[in-house]
Amino acid sequence: MNGTTAPSPWLPTAPCTPGRCAAHPESAHPESAHPESDGAPGQAGVVRALVRLTAGLGTVLLGLLVAPATGLLPTAVRLALVRHWTRAAVRAFGVRARYEGVPADGPLLVVANHVSWLDIPLIAAVLPGRMVAKSEVRRWPVLGTLAALGGTLFIARDGLRSLPGTVREMSGVLAGGGRVIVFPEGSTWCGREGGRFRPAAFQAALDAGRAVQPVRIDYGPTDAAAYVGADPLGSSLWRVVSARRLTAVVRVPEPLTGLRHQDRRTLAAAAQRAVEQSGADRRAVEHSAGDRRAVRQPAVDRSGADRRVVAQRAVASDSANLPSLSVHQRSSSSPASARSARTPA
Repeated sequence: MNGTTAPSPWLPTAPCTPGRCAAHPESAHPESAHPESDGAPGQAGVVRALVRLTAGLGTVLLGLLVAPATGLLPTAVRLALVRHWTRAAVRAFGVRARYEGVPADGPLLVVANHVSWLDIPLIAAVLPGRMVAKSEVRRWPVLGTLAALGGTLFIARDGLRSLPGTVREMSGVLAGGGRVIVFPEGSTWCGREGGRFRPAAFQAALDAGRAVQPVRIDYGPTDAAAYVGADPLGSSLWRVVSARRLTAVVRVPEPLTGLRHQDRRTLAAAAQRAVEQSGADRRAVEHSAGDRRAVRQPAVDRSGADRRVVAQRAVASDSANLPSLSVHQRSSSSPASARSARTPA
């Protein structure tokens, strides 16, 4: 759904807008793009972008064609095919994915932060299950049909009347040994900002006596993957396939159980803390790695002047090993003031 609507329990607002949080092809046309050095994010060539777009859509369509036949396969085989197919689709679109952590086995309520439509295949590649999505997704061309074939639980998020039935359906899937995937922020956020985890979905895990598996998804560069506000799907697809070295990191921390969190609000808050902490841990590791790379500067001692350079670098290296400011002390980017009602899942 594009545009902004009145707030509701199922349609929270996010201070993330396309103009503020996403780099659009209109503002970075390939003909006017400056060539970047290898490894720097930027616009790929038009030919490369078209190849990626064709390969990605072709992989999605292939899954759509073979999906009916996979229903006849054993569950373990079918889920393995889903994992391989979704990884292939993500890679075909030019996205490099890295997974950290070992997901729990068995029926789980999987909850994750929500940045992009890419979140869906990235999670399915490691934790395939039945997605919870807004009813409008069912009408999307190709993707809507694919979502329906995949057993997506479609919900009408324009009021509270559908909420109890949705929670019961989710609980039934979990109790039957299935896995349910939901984005409890209720809307996509840019990745630099995040929303509160709404507790309704967590009641399904409590009712079924199942664990909650938090997942953290980060992108680099974030603005290339962000799918927020009134951003058209076509623009987002082109931005993704045009991005240079777009990377997704999926972190899977320890699961949570209702034994320690016995009501949906405390369970939702605990899951949100786990997701946020995973993001903070990743930024701390990257910050530390960046410091180490800055210290490791080779020097060739060819003259007296070079020896002085070596000595100066040694002093700088010693200074770099002193305690530095915590990564948490860095100022965060201020959110945009406009409202977003983007809710692809």
